[in-house]
Amino acid sequence: MHVCDLIEKHSPFLSLEFFPPKEKDAWPGFFEVVEKLKELGPLFASVTYGAGGGTQDNTLEIATRMKRDHGIEPIVHLTSVGASAEKLDAFLASLTAAGIENVLALRGDPPRGQEDFDFESQEFRHATDVIEFIRQRYPNICVGGAAYPEPHPESPSIQSDLDMVQLKVAKGAKFLVTQLFFDNRLYFDYVARLRAMGANVPVVPGVLPIMSLRSAKFILGLCGAAIPGKFLSALEKANEEGGDEAVYALGIDYAVRQAQQLIDGGAPGVHLYTLNRAEACLEIGKNLKI
Repeated sequence: MHVCDLIEKHSPFLSLEFFPPKEKDAWPGFFEVVEKLKELGPLFASVTYGAGGGTQDNTLEIATRMKRDHGIEPIVHLTSVGASAEKLDAFLASLTAAGIENVLALRGDPPRGQEDFDFESQEFRHATDVIEFIRQRYPNICVGGAAYPEPHPESPSIQSDLDMVQLKVAKGAKFLVTQLFFDNRLYFDYVARLRAMGANVPVVPGVLPIMSLRSAKFILGLCGAAIPGKFLSALEKANEEGGDEAVYALGIDYAVRQAQQLIDGGAPGVHLYTLNRAEACLEIGKNLKI
């Protein structure tokens, strides 16, 4: 099933993002989480892989099992880093053979330990190159792209970031999934600006439930998103007074309100970053009115 068609027919919805464990001995616990979250009736689930494509084989197997054994439609992440036409072709052929019809095309991060990594030296330098390759070679696959309500850390300006995302749509991206953010005004302004540029595809907002202050700061450091000042102050106060438990309660409450406001404001759905943990997402999903 094509996710672009599912979005059109079943909005509003919840969707999920999973991070496949590197070690296979962790897979049973991972699939227990997948099965628990199936209760939310996710429209689809995206499946990531490590920088440089290091766990791409795991991603394919996990996505296959997610669809076959758990009945959840997977979107497989596919990055340009380390890719060649031959590798992409082989991977996409494997997806097609497994009945997986959805890909999220990304540029990706440099391989770990390569601080001076040169993206311009890659055969596929940008996510737009991957999108174009898929659309030309595998038109049966529904391709999505990433979007950034807060500009990508490497973008020279907000407009250049919008231009790149608009190009993704022009090259064939049928939907967009955003990086996590915490201020809904950013999302609605971003979508309005994309619409004005002619990018009229669904833009699914990504929501991260904050479970501890330590993990939140680590994740935000990786992606460049910002926590609004009042919310950050409240999290820090909660951490001082009640530790992780108090931060978790505040974070879940914020995520529920954020997700509900997004849906009520016209977002096609909400994409929850699960961090491979069921409890927080179940709590959020059960408190949403969809």
